[in-house]
Amino acid sequence: MKRLIFSGAGLLVLLLAFVAFNMASNVLLPGARIDLTEQKLYTFSEGTQQILADLEEPIDLYFFFSDQASKKNVALRNYAKRVEEMLKEYEREADGKIRLHIIDPQPFSEAEDRAAEFGLQGIPLTQSGDNLYFGLAGTNELAQREVIPFFALEQEGMLEYELSRLVSTLAQTEKPKVGLISGLPMSGGMTPYSQQPSPAWVALEQMQQMFDVQELQHDVDQIPDDIGVLLLVHPKSMTEAALYAVDQFVLRGGKLLAFIDPYAESDQGMEAMIEGMADGKSSDLGPLLKAWGVQYNPEQVVVDERQGMSVSRGQGQLPARHIGWLEVEPAQIDREDTITAPLQLLTVGTGGALVPVDGAKTQFTPLLTSTADSALMPSEAFAKLRDPEDLLKGFTADEHTYTFAARLEGPAESAYPQGVEGHEPGLQSADNINVVVVADTDMLTDRMWVQVQDLFGQRIPQPWADNGGFLINALDNLSGSDALISVRSRGDFSRPFTVVEKLQRDAESRFRASEQRLQQQLAETDQRLAQLQQNQDPNQLTELTTEQRDAIQQFIDEKLAIRKQLRDVRYKLNEDIDNLGTQLKFINIALVPLLLTFGVLIWWLVGRLRRKH
Repeated sequence: MKRLIFSGAGLLVLLLAFVAFNMASNVLLPGARIDLTEQKLYTFSEGTQQILADLEEPIDLYFFFSDQASKKNVALRNYAKRVEEMLKEYEREADGKIRLHIIDPQPFSEAEDRAAEFGLQGIPLTQSGDNLYFGLAGTNELAQREVIPFFALEQEGMLEYELSRLVSTLAQTEKPKVGLISGLPMSGGMTPYSQQPSPAWVALEQMQQMFDVQELQHDVDQIPDDIGVLLLVHPKSMTEAALYAVDQFVLRGGKLLAFIDPYAESDQGMEAMIEGMADGKSSDLGPLLKAWGVQYNPEQVVVDERQGMSVSRGQGQLPARHIGWLEVEPAQIDREDTITAPLQLLTVGTGGALVPVDGAKTQFTPLLTSTADSALMPSEAFAKLRDPEDLLKGFTADEHTYTFAARLEGPAESAYPQGVEGHEPGLQSADNINVVVVADTDMLTDRMWVQVQDLFGQRIPQPWADNGGFLINALDNLSGSDALISVRSRGDFSRPFTVVEKLQRDAESRFRASEQRLQQQLAETDQRLAQLQQNQDPNQLTELTTEQRDAIQQFIDEKLAIRKQLRDVRYKLNEDIDNLGTQLKFINIALVPLLLTFGVLIWWLVGRLRRKH
């Protein structure tokens, strides 16, 4: 038998059996797979399963892909295969409630006309006019339509969410209604500085896909009864009557999501444009937060050395660490709350601190926090900031952790027990409120979490942080729908090299210390030169004494020595990182194969010794 197996004919039989097994698996088990990824990116989430199980009316999905036109694009065809397989999984899991139609829109065919009718985006390939289609359209029994114009390769990690969002939207006869009061140009407009039009924020566009957004005025005196969730973004211009309306809305059971800010960098109003005025860019909720058991100072910003983002300072300059722009990683994200549980990375720009009031009846649950390497800094420090490195001068962490976002639940009393002018006293208390407060508004701006690319006139967002997911998760949760929350943010996340980042921070600390020492020596030398010149004849100030020349030469020598130290520190930083990379390469390229080889040899020797005995 052994001779037969190891003979040429035996090996050929084994090869044919292997090929036959794979062919049979593809035919009989086309959807079978094992997901070995850490985050289970290729496994249906519970949210998707729940959405499909709750379908009541049939949905038609039309998947358009130009098979013939994509023959030369292997990567795109592989992605299209994955999309098709996942759509078939949706169809199977929905148990007849999803009808999938796979269409190859040939040039100048009725199928191509149908794709254009749905609004799918075709990419021109040749001068002859051939277009490549790779999108999805869905319809329900009410003839409502939802479309994914084009499946971008960069968005592969968000595939399940996009498909589940489309199905969930078609399954709802009415979208949840969200009231919006914003003091920032979320819907776009004219930029005051450049006088150029700006597009709507991606966060607002995504919100409008999921919800019926109704914009309200800053002086509204009553929140409409059909508003289920109220969203406040930088509400710095709200009147007292409007704040009272919010107070009564929350007490009668309405859900509130509020984004306030001690220094909203995206606020480009005339008051905020005055250079050096930090107050014009701050917002709060008046007495409401205190009534809900929260303390908040609109003049203080949280800075964090460990979470600080690395930002560019322009061509020819080294990047700087901005300790006011922070990257909040999983260790500082609440893993229990349904809003934040699936999120991996959020960014905060000059955010404030929310502090629970001692003895408050409400329950204060932190959702996003800083690390212990943080402190509070006056918002005025950011009004004239030109170099982020200036924030590090004299920085000392106070070893406290600060809360950027929190959920408030439990009994609460009215902040206006006597009512306000023109309004009689209303509800005085509530047994339970449901409020989410975030002490930052800049996290919603595009630059803090998403890059937008223009693909033949179609805006394609490419998120690199989960800020948009946080907004939609919170609105989903507060509106009573949490099926999509477990689906969102299951894509390719940023996997930071924490060891490398620590090496960079340590080296930067040494660099700053050397720089400060150099500046101190410069100041001391200037002072010494001034003292030497005090006793000189004013007419002979241009002539240097021997003592002055010696002092200057000593300064030059010290300056050159310290500059060499600075170069050595920067070289040491790169050297540490390079050594780490060399070690990893050795482990992956040489050590692991060697260990496997030795393991096989030991197994062979042990087997041979056993056979001898």
